[in-house]
Amino acid sequence: MDKKHFFHVQKRTLLAIAGCVWLLAGINVARLGILSYQCMKIIRWYHPLLSVVVFTLFGFMFFKMSLKHTKRIQSYPESTRPFWHFFDIKAYCIMAFMMGGGIWLRSSGLVPNTFIAVFYTGLGLALAGVMFWIMFARNFNMKKSKASV
Repeated sequence: MDKKHFFHVQKRTLLAIAGCVWLLAGINVARLGILSYQCMKIIRWYHPLLSVVVFTLFGFMFFKMSLKHTKRIQSYPESTRPFWHFFDIKAYCIMAFMMGGGIWLRSSGLVPNTFIAVFYTGLGLALAGVMFWIMFARNFNMKKSKASV
């Protein structure tokens, strides 16, 4: 393998990398939310319900995002790409903004622990990484069925 293609992976592998990155991020965010729930003195009946609302909203957003990135990855003319192409520049900026904003929000004390518990649990459990793994599996099944024709 030449130096130019040393960091290249199959396009399908880019979906697996995106799945791993988003899954790790989602698990960590959910962990922070659950820890915040554990620190709450009183958990009202509507707190978990609000987490479900956040989960639903972000679940739809992550589904659309995974479709968009899957189409982008599939549209690459080359069969391999550098492993960091699992995201485009916009997605890297969004992830950096979300991570930086989340760290700042928690450390600033501007929002109560209840908000962190409700929002982070819902956001983290939406698990965008699962969507990318579904796209990975679908992509694999499509390749197998095309090969058998």
